[in-house]
Amino acid sequence: MAFEFAVGLYSGLKAGSILLIAFGLDSFLEIISGSTLIWRLRKENNGASSDEIERAEKRSSLIVGSVLLLLSVYVTGVSVFNLFTHSAADTSYSGIAIAIASIILMPMLTLRKRSLGKALHSDALVEDGMCNITCAYMAGTVLVGGLLTALFNWWWADSVFALILVYFIASEGLESFNEGRK
Repeated sequence: MAFEFAVGLYSGLKAGSILLIAFGLDSFLEIISGSTLIWRLRKENNGASSDEIERAEKRSSLIVGSVLLLLSVYVTGVSVFNLFTHSAADTSYSGIAIAIASIILMPMLTLRKRSLGKALHSDALVEDGMCNITCAYMAGTVLVGGLLTALFNWWWADSVFALILVYFIASEGLESFNEGRK
């Protein structure tokens, strides 16, 4: 995910692609989410009470959900602006490559996290694994948008597919935010 973040963000900035920037930033948020999951599992392993563990999990869900929702607003604003101003992104072959890699690797990571989560009786780890499936869908969106830009030079493809990406980011954000508020 760190590689996905670095390549996605760098490629997006270089190509002027809000689609790749959003993909990279979402990958960074997945790193934060995974880190909070490790923090929560360590608390449990160190004998923290179930109330402390639940508070830690809710706090991390609320933070990650809030940041994802803010990212959704940002991507929507930039995408709409780009559509109105006819701003086009350049082709990014590194962005296309990272999308292909994510489509292949994320389902494998999901299966591993789900089996480990079930073995550890950790719903949080199982749910975190499901976020990786969402990442694969997002990578598919990035791939299609990137290929349309590369093959047909459609100026609007980056912004339109970024708006499709907002659906996944906002859905993840709302789910995480609501988990934190329970």
